[in-house]
Amino acid sequence: MLDKADIRKAASDLHDALRSRKPVGPLTERFENLSIEDAYRIQMENVTRRSVEGERIIGKKIGLTSIAMQKMLGVFEPDYGHLFESMLLPQNELDMSTVIQPKAEGELAFVMGRGLKGPGITPFDVLRATDYVVPAIEIIDSRVKDWKIKIQDTIADNASSAYIAVGNRVLPVTDIDLYATGMVFSKNGEVVATGAAAAVMGNPLRAVAWLVNKLSEFDVGVGESEIILSGSLTSAMDIGMRDVIEITFDRLGSVTLKAREGSG
Repeated sequence: MLDKADIRKAASDLHDALRSRKPVGPLTERFENLSIEDAYRIQMENVTRRSVEGERIIGKKIGLTSIAMQKMLGVFEPDYGHLFESMLLPQNELDMSTVIQPKAEGELAFVMGRGLKGPGITPFDVLRATDYVVPAIEIIDSRVKDWKIKIQDTIADNASSAYIAVGNRVLPVTDIDLYATGMVFSKNGEVVATGAAAAVMGNPLRAVAWLVNKLSEFDVGVGESEIILSGSLTSAMDIGMRDVIEITFDRLGSVTLKAREGSG
């Protein structure tokens, strides 16, 4: 395990990269023995820092929910990060001067009707606790140069989270097939990927249950009204200046993200 000084230094470097938009080298190259537990400690150091700076936590995100992504990084379970209110995009427009190397993912967002805390939480418990689901685009962005990451790097970097764009249509969770619901991912008017909710650990409910049980290891739960991004249905897509990303879910409608030039 890393000592407290190394944890604070790694967290500080990632925080500086977030604010300056100048990426750092992989932590796994600097700290050869960096463990997943160390990585979560680094993440939490910055979660605390951002909270002290006045940012409000509004939920969690789950990453690496596909078997393909887990195999690529040599891991056997997902990861998670924290969502802050500042990540919600006004008018679903992404100021490209605020990101480094962004990618977009289409996801189902769960909004909790009541809190949950593990261990022992089942997908059925998640179903009962969820108020509604809404289509979402997660913008991921690595503060590690060139996306040269291992699982420890992305966990330490708050699971590579950046921003969220959400749709206006919501459905009760019981009104959507959380196994077979399909999604179409379009970029600049062209369909570039399609997926089904089953791509997320077989069912997004399983992903959310995993999250709640994982959080219990740190004596943390999921609160009422929290937004939970359950994981991408397809691979992440690069975002460039003036790109328009649209994802459309069966029955849930669509959400659109526009990338624009900005002042930072």
